[in-house]
Amino acid sequence: MNRPVPGCLIDAATLADEAETVGKPMVKAEQVWKSFGKLDVLRGVDFIVQPQQTFVLLGPSGGGKSTLLRCINHLEKIDAGRLYVAGELMGYKERGNALHEMKARDVARQRASIGMVFQRFNLFPHKTAIENVMEAPVMVQRVPRKQAEQEAIDLLGCVGLSAKLDTYPAQLSGGQQQRVAIARALAMKPKLMLFDEPTSALDPELVGEVLDVMKQLARDGMTMVVVTHEMGFAKEVADGVALMDGGVIVEQGPPREILVNPKEERTKLFLSKVLA
Repeated sequence: MNRPVPGCLIDAATLADEAETVGKPMVKAEQVWKSFGKLDVLRGVDFIVQPQQTFVLLGPSGGGKSTLLRCINHLEKIDAGRLYVAGELMGYKERGNALHEMKARDVARQRASIGMVFQRFNLFPHKTAIENVMEAPVMVQRVPRKQAEQEAIDLLGCVGLSAKLDTYPAQLSGGQQQRVAIARALAMKPKLMLFDEPTSALDPELVGEVLDVMKQLARDGMTMVVVTHEMGFAKEVADGVALMDGGVIVEQGPPREILVNPKEERTKLFLSKVLA
């Protein structure tokens, strides 16, 4: 794979927008609760991610990490608390002390500024790599097709896929498909990227090529919230790490503290199994 190109993945206007938010959290969760039936999946979650930081969520399966990620961009509706992105309350308007859900078009506007990369690649199988990357800018943002095409070419080049523009997903490896998925998310010029275990469905030898793109994104200044079990990535790239279990954040802080010298027994137990 060609290495991701420094400064190539993030649109200059995106970084300019992020510069305006310096001093304000990019993501702020306040006592977030989420239930499915009688099961409380999130139970009073609090955390803050500053602009241009990478925040990594660790923990066992079923701990609430993916649900929290989906709540950030309102793919899941929270039952209590507040979630803000760039100072804007996600999915709701607040009147007095009451929350009123936004109309679908207003939620879609908010969500358009947040990129999300899933465990499964979710590419359109009947569209080529370049068509997958062009789709949302053309259909959602009404970007002229010629402009969207050139931006897609540039982005796919940035993730090392210049030779795969006209290739269909079924003809790509898992790592290549995930890199197309990252380029597709970046094509919307998001101010925040969410990654939900982006390497867990990949063969081990393909993990590195996806992590390389994510590391370059972090170096270039993209704000990211990442659910992963890749400890090396967390140690190298993260500004903050949180361990989630049972719907709560057990412990959070800088990676050198949480991953090297955790205070909570639950964190120590989790890391002993993951790092064994």
